[in-house]
Amino acid sequence: MIIREATTSDVNEIVEVLIASLGTVDLELSPEIWNFKHVNNPFGASLVLVAEEEDRIIGVRAFMRWNWMMDNKVYNCFRAVDTATHPNHQGKGIFKKLTLKAIEIAQQSGYSFVFNTPNENSRPGYLKMGWVIVNKVNIAIIPAWNSFWRIFEDSFVYQLNLNVTSDKLDQLCASWNERLSKQGKTFTPKSSSFLKWRYEDNPLRKYEVVATESLYVALYVKKRGKISELRIAECIFADEKKGVNALSKLIKYYSNKFGVQIISYSPNVLKLNKIALLGNYGPILTIRKLNLNLDESNDLVDISNWNSSIGDLELF
Repeated sequence: MIIREATTSDVNEIVEVLIASLGTVDLELSPEIWNFKHVNNPFGASLVLVAEEEDRIIGVRAFMRWNWMMDNKVYNCFRAVDTATHPNHQGKGIFKKLTLKAIEIAQQSGYSFVFNTPNENSRPGYLKMGWVIVNKVNIAIIPAWNSFWRIFEDSFVYQLNLNVTSDKLDQLCASWNERLSKQGKTFTPKSSSFLKWRYEDNPLRKYEVVATESLYVALYVKKRGKISELRIAECIFADEKKGVNALSKLIKYYSNKFGVQIISYSPNVLKLNKIALLGNYGPILTIRKLNLNLDESNDLVDISNWNSSIGDLELF
Protein backbone atom coordinates (compact mmCIF):
# COMPACT_ATOMS: atom_id res chain seq x y z
CA MET A 1 0.00 0.00 0.00
CA ILE A 2 1.25 3.46 -0.96
CA ILE A 3 0.28 6.57 0.99
CA ARG A 4 0.84 9.78 -0.96
CA GLU A 5 -0.48 13.29 -1.41
CA ALA A 6 -3.20 13.58 -4.02
CA THR A 7 -2.84 15.50 -7.26
CA THR A 8 -5.44 17.28 -9.39
CA SER A 9 -5.55 14.28 -11.71
CA ASP A 10 -6.82 12.12 -8.82
CA VAL A 11 -10.07 14.03 -8.28
CA ASN A 12 -12.36 11.85 -10.40
CA GLU A 13 -11.06 8.67 -8.81
CA ILE A 14 -11.31 10.19 -5.33
CA VAL A 15 -14.96 11.02 -5.94
CA GLU A 16 -15.55 7.45 -7.12
CA VAL A 17 -14.15 6.12 -3.83
CA LEU A 18 -16.29 8.54 -1.83
CA ILE A 19 -19.42 7.48 -3.70
CA ALA A 20 -18.60 3.78 -3.30
CA SER A 21 -18.07 4.25 0.43
CA LEU A 22 -20.68 6.86 1.36
CA GLY A 23 -23.27 6.79 -1.41
CA THR A 24 -25.05 9.94 -2.58
CA VAL A 25 -28.33 9.81 -0.65
CA ASP A 26 -27.29 12.14 2.17
CA LEU A 27 -24.28 13.78 0.53
CA GLU A 28 -23.81 15.37 -2.88
CA LEU A 29 -20.57 14.22 -4.47
CA SER A 30 -18.99 15.35 -7.73
CA PRO A 31 -15.63 16.66 -8.96
CA GLU A 32 -17.13 20.18 -8.97
CA ILE A 33 -18.18 19.94 -5.32
CA TRP A 34 -14.84 18.42 -4.35
CA ASN A 35 -13.03 21.33 -6.00
CA PHE A 36 -15.30 23.83 -4.29
CA LYS A 37 -14.37 22.46 -0.87
CA HIS A 38 -10.76 21.53 -1.39
CA VAL A 39 -9.38 23.76 -4.16
CA ASN A 40 -11.37 27.02 -4.11
CA ASN A 41 -11.11 27.56 -0.35
CA PRO A 42 -9.68 31.09 0.20
CA PHE A 43 -7.54 29.72 3.06
CA GLY A 44 -5.79 27.49 0.53
CA ALA A 45 -6.10 24.08 -1.09
CA SER A 46 -6.69 21.17 1.27
CA LEU A 47 -4.10 18.64 2.33
CA VAL A 48 -5.40 15.47 0.67
CA LEU A 49 -3.82 12.05 1.07
CA VAL A 50 -4.75 8.87 -0.76
CA ALA A 51 -4.02 5.20 -0.18
CA GLU A 52 -3.18 3.31 -3.35
CA GLU A 53 -2.90 -0.36 -4.28
CA GLU A 54 -2.11 -1.67 -7.75
CA ASP A 55 -2.35 1.87 -9.13
CA ARG A 56 -5.90 2.27 -7.82
CA ILE A 57 -6.99 4.66 -5.08
CA ILE A 58 -8.64 2.73 -2.25
CA GLY A 59 -8.80 5.40 0.46
CA VAL A 60 -8.83 9.16 0.87
CA ARG A 61 -8.38 11.62 3.74
CA ALA A 62 -8.85 15.38 3.39
CA PHE A 63 -7.76 18.11 5.81
CA MET A 64 -9.32 21.45 4.87
CA ARG A 65 -7.22 24.53 5.57
CA TRP A 66 -8.74 26.99 8.03
CA ASN A 67 -7.56 30.06 9.92
CA TRP A 68 -8.37 31.01 13.50
CA MET A 69 -7.21 34.12 15.36
CA MET A 70 -6.54 34.88 19.00
CA ASP A 71 -4.88 37.98 20.47
CA ASN A 72 -4.01 39.23 16.94
CA LYS A 73 -2.17 36.00 16.14
CA VAL A 74 -3.28 33.94 13.15
CA TYR A 75 -3.32 30.19 13.68
CA ASN A 76 -2.98 28.23 10.45
CA CYS A 77 -4.99 25.07 11.04
CA PHE A 78 -6.60 22.11 9.39
CA ARG A 79 -10.17 20.93 9.61
CA ALA A 80 -10.50 17.14 9.40
CA VAL A 81 -13.32 16.56 6.95
CA ASP A 82 -13.86 14.11 4.09
CA THR A 83 -12.59 10.56 4.47
CA ALA A 84 -13.49 7.24 2.87
CA THR A 85 -12.24 3.72 2.34
CA HIS A 86 -13.44 1.67 -0.60
CA PRO A 87 -15.80 -1.10 0.62
CA ASN A 88 -13.56 -3.77 -0.92
CA HIS A 89 -10.63 -2.67 1.24
CA GLN A 90 -12.16 -2.28 4.69
CA GLY A 91 -10.26 -3.64 7.69
CA LYS A 92 -6.79 -2.57 6.51
CA GLY A 93 -6.48 0.41 8.86
CA ILE A 94 -6.52 2.83 5.94
CA PHE A 95 -8.33 5.61 7.82
CA LYS A 96 -5.79 5.55 10.64
CA LYS A 97 -2.78 5.37 8.32
CA LEU A 98 -3.99 8.30 6.23
CA THR A 99 -4.90 10.39 9.27
CA LEU A 100 -1.61 9.82 11.08
CA LYS A 101 0.34 10.67 7.93
CA ALA A 102 -1.70 13.85 7.51
CA ILE A 103 -0.94 14.81 11.13
CA GLU A 104 2.77 14.21 10.52
CA ILE A 105 2.77 16.47 7.45
CA ALA A 106 0.72 19.15 9.20
CA GLN A 107 3.02 19.21 12.21
CA GLN A 108 6.17 19.33 10.12
CA SER A 109 4.65 22.17 8.08
CA GLY A 110 4.17 24.28 11.22
CA TYR A 111 0.38 24.15 11.48
CA SER A 112 -1.06 24.90 14.91
CA PHE A 113 -3.82 22.33 15.35
CA VAL A 114 -6.46 20.20 13.65
CA PHE A 115 -10.12 20.55 14.61
CA ASN A 116 -13.40 18.86 13.77
CA THR A 117 -16.75 17.80 15.22
CA PRO A 118 -16.78 13.99 14.79
CA ASN A 119 -19.91 11.96 15.45
CA GLU A 120 -20.34 9.28 18.10
CA ASN A 121 -19.05 6.54 15.80
CA SER A 122 -15.83 8.20 14.67
CA ARG A 123 -14.92 10.15 17.81
CA PRO A 124 -13.32 7.20 19.68
CA GLY A 125 -10.93 6.63 16.77
CA TYR A 126 -9.86 10.25 16.80
CA LEU A 127 -9.30 10.22 20.56
CA LYS A 128 -6.99 7.21 20.17
CA MET A 129 -4.92 9.23 17.70
CA GLY A 130 -4.39 12.13 20.11
CA TRP A 131 -7.48 14.28 19.66
CA VAL A 132 -8.94 15.83 22.82
CA ILE A 133 -12.50 16.89 23.51
CA VAL A 134 -13.06 20.60 24.02
CA ASN A 135 -16.81 20.53 24.73
CA LYS A 136 -20.13 20.86 23.01
CA VAL A 137 -20.44 24.04 20.97
CA ASN A 138 -22.47 26.85 22.54
CA ILE A 139 -25.84 27.48 20.88
CA ALA A 140 -28.62 29.88 21.90
CA ILE A 141 -32.26 29.05 21.16
CA ILE A 142 -35.26 31.38 21.30
CA PRO A 143 -38.89 30.79 20.27
CA ALA A 144 -40.20 32.49 17.15
CA TRP A 145 -43.33 33.89 18.76
CA ASN A 146 -44.53 35.78 15.68
CA SER A 147 -44.53 32.64 13.49
CA PHE A 148 -44.72 29.78 16.00
CA TRP A 149 -48.01 28.38 14.68
CA ARG A 150 -47.27 28.90 11.00
CA ILE A 151 -46.30 25.52 9.55
CA PHE A 152 -45.07 25.80 5.96
CA GLU A 153 -43.87 23.28 3.40
CA ASP A 154 -40.43 21.66 3.57
CA SER A 155 -39.01 23.43 0.52
CA PHE A 156 -37.52 26.91 0.78
CA VAL A 157 -36.26 29.31 -1.86
CA TYR A 158 -33.27 31.34 -0.71
CA GLN A 159 -32.00 34.58 -2.19
CA LEU A 160 -28.72 36.49 -2.16
CA ASN A 161 -29.50 40.09 -1.24
CA LEU A 162 -26.10 41.63 -1.89
CA ASN A 163 -26.19 45.42 -1.63
CA VAL A 164 -22.51 46.12 -1.01
CA THR A 165 -19.26 46.10 -2.95
CA SER A 166 -16.51 43.65 -2.05
CA ASP A 167 -14.29 46.55 -0.92
CA LYS A 168 -16.94 47.85 1.49
CA LEU A 169 -17.61 44.34 2.73
CA ASP A 170 -13.90 43.87 3.39
CA GLN A 171 -13.96 47.07 5.44
CA LEU A 172 -16.87 45.69 7.46
CA CYS A 173 -15.01 42.42 7.99
CA ALA A 174 -11.83 44.22 9.06
CA SER A 175 -13.79 46.17 11.67
CA TRP A 176 -15.44 42.96 12.86
CA ASN A 177 -12.13 41.12 13.08
CA GLU A 178 -10.59 43.96 15.07
CA ARG A 179 -13.49 43.94 17.53
CA LEU A 180 -13.23 40.20 18.12
CA SER A 181 -9.44 40.38 18.41
CA LYS A 182 -9.79 42.70 21.39
CA GLN A 183 -11.88 40.09 23.21
CA GLY A 184 -8.90 37.72 23.37
CA LYS A 185 -10.81 34.67 22.18
CA THR A 186 -10.52 32.33 19.20
CA PHE A 187 -12.44 33.29 16.07
CA THR A 188 -12.32 32.79 12.32
CA PRO A 189 -11.24 36.03 10.56
CA LYS A 190 -13.77 37.03 7.94
CA SER A 191 -13.31 38.58 4.48
CA SER A 192 -15.48 39.12 1.42
CA SER A 193 -13.74 36.21 -0.36
CA PHE A 194 -14.38 33.89 2.58
CA LEU A 195 -18.06 34.87 2.85
CA LYS A 196 -18.60 34.44 -0.89
CA TRP A 197 -17.02 30.98 -0.81
CA ARG A 198 -18.59 29.82 2.44
CA TYR A 199 -22.16 31.07 1.98
CA GLU A 200 -22.90 32.65 -1.38
CA ASP A 201 -21.32 30.08 -3.73
CA ASN A 202 -21.79 27.01 -1.55
CA PRO A 203 -23.30 24.18 -3.66
CA LEU A 204 -23.80 21.91 -0.65
CA ARG A 205 -26.09 24.16 1.38
CA LYS A 206 -28.05 27.18 0.25
CA TYR A 207 -28.29 30.27 2.44
CA GLU A 208 -30.41 33.39 2.53
CA VAL A 209 -27.84 36.19 2.60
CA VAL A 210 -28.34 39.86 3.38
CA ALA A 211 -25.30 42.08 2.87
CA THR A 212 -24.99 45.85 3.29
CA GLU A 213 -22.14 48.19 4.24
CA SER A 214 -23.02 47.73 7.92
CA LEU A 215 -24.40 44.18 8.17
CA TYR A 216 -23.82 40.69 6.77
CA VAL A 217 -26.19 37.85 7.65
CA ALA A 218 -26.34 34.28 6.35
CA LEU A 219 -29.21 32.07 7.51
CA TYR A 220 -31.23 29.03 6.52
CA VAL A 221 -34.02 26.79 7.79
CA LYS A 222 -33.23 23.44 9.35
CA LYS A 223 -36.09 20.96 9.63
CA ARG A 224 -36.44 18.97 12.85
CA GLY A 225 -39.48 16.77 12.22
CA LYS A 226 -42.43 19.16 12.21
CA ILE A 227 -40.36 21.90 13.79
CA SER A 228 -38.58 24.46 11.61
CA GLU A 229 -35.47 26.16 13.00
CA LEU A 230 -34.20 29.46 11.61
CA ARG A 231 -30.44 29.12 11.98
CA ILE A 232 -28.28 32.25 11.97
CA ALA A 233 -25.09 30.79 10.56
CA GLU A 234 -23.24 34.09 10.30
CA CYS A 235 -23.83 37.66 11.44
CA ILE A 236 -21.29 40.47 11.10
CA PHE A 237 -22.06 44.09 11.92
CA ALA A 238 -20.33 47.45 12.14
CA ASP A 239 -22.09 48.72 15.26
CA GLU A 240 -23.26 46.23 17.90
CA LYS A 241 -26.43 48.03 19.00
CA LYS A 242 -27.53 48.92 15.46
CA GLY A 243 -26.49 45.48 14.23
CA VAL A 244 -28.58 43.64 16.82
CA ASN A 245 -31.57 45.90 16.13
CA ALA A 246 -31.28 45.31 12.37
CA LEU A 247 -30.88 41.58 12.88
CA SER A 248 -33.93 41.45 15.16
CA LYS A 249 -36.02 42.96 12.37
CA LEU A 250 -34.59 40.50 9.85
CA ILE A 251 -35.32 37.57 12.15
CA LYS A 252 -38.93 38.67 12.50
CA TYR A 253 -39.24 39.03 8.74
CA TYR A 254 -37.68 35.65 7.92
CA SER A 255 -39.52 33.88 10.72
CA ASN A 256 -42.75 34.91 9.02
CA LYS A 257 -41.45 34.20 5.53
CA PHE A 258 -40.35 30.65 6.33
CA GLY A 259 -42.85 29.83 9.10
CA VAL A 260 -40.35 28.75 11.75
CA GLN A 261 -40.89 27.81 15.39
CA ILE A 262 -37.44 28.42 16.87
CA ILE A 263 -34.37 30.53 16.13
CA SER A 264 -30.80 29.47 16.86
CA TYR A 265 -27.57 31.46 16.86
CA SER A 266 -24.16 31.61 18.47
CA PRO A 267 -24.25 33.48 21.81
CA ASN A 268 -20.48 33.88 21.53
CA VAL A 269 -20.81 36.55 18.86
CA LEU A 270 -24.45 37.65 19.27
CA LYS A 271 -26.10 39.07 22.39
CA LEU A 272 -29.56 38.84 20.92
CA ASN A 273 -32.09 38.02 23.62
CA LYS A 274 -31.95 38.01 27.41
CA ILE A 275 -34.47 35.15 27.65
CA ALA A 276 -32.64 32.87 25.21
CA LEU A 277 -32.04 29.28 26.23
CA LEU A 278 -28.25 29.10 26.39
CA GLY A 279 -26.21 25.92 26.56
CA ASN A 280 -23.87 23.42 24.97
CA TYR A 281 -26.41 22.19 22.41
CA GLY A 282 -24.13 22.02 19.41
CA PRO A 283 -21.83 19.21 18.22
CA ILE A 284 -18.81 18.15 20.24
CA LEU A 285 -15.70 20.08 19.21
CA THR A 286 -12.39 18.19 19.28
CA ILE A 287 -8.86 19.30 18.47
CA ARG A 288 -5.52 17.63 17.76
CA LYS A 289 -2.70 19.85 19.03
CA LEU A 290 0.29 20.21 16.72
CA ASN A 291 2.45 23.28 17.34
CA LEU A 292 1.06 25.10 20.38
CA ASN A 293 2.65 26.31 23.58
CA LEU A 294 1.14 25.39 26.95
CA ASP A 295 -0.89 28.58 27.35
CA GLU A 296 -2.36 28.26 23.85
CA SER A 297 -3.23 24.61 24.48
CA ASN A 298 -4.97 25.46 27.74
CA ASP A 299 -6.96 28.23 26.08
CA LEU A 300 -8.12 26.06 23.19
CA VAL A 301 -9.45 23.21 25.33
CA ASP A 302 -11.80 25.64 27.10
CA ILE A 303 -14.96 26.14 25.03
CA SER A 304 -15.54 29.55 26.67
CA ASN A 305 -12.48 30.81 24.77
CA TRP A 306 -14.07 30.15 21.37
CA ASN A 307 -15.94 33.01 19.65
CA SER A 308 -17.17 30.84 16.80
CA SER A 309 -20.25 31.43 14.70
CA ILE A 310 -22.47 28.48 13.90
CA GLY A 311 -21.17 28.61 10.34
CA ASP A 312 -17.57 28.30 11.49
CA LEU A 313 -18.14 24.80 12.86
CA GLU A 314 -21.18 23.33 11.13
CA LEU A 315 -20.59 20.61 8.55
CA PHE A 316 -20.85 21.43 4.87
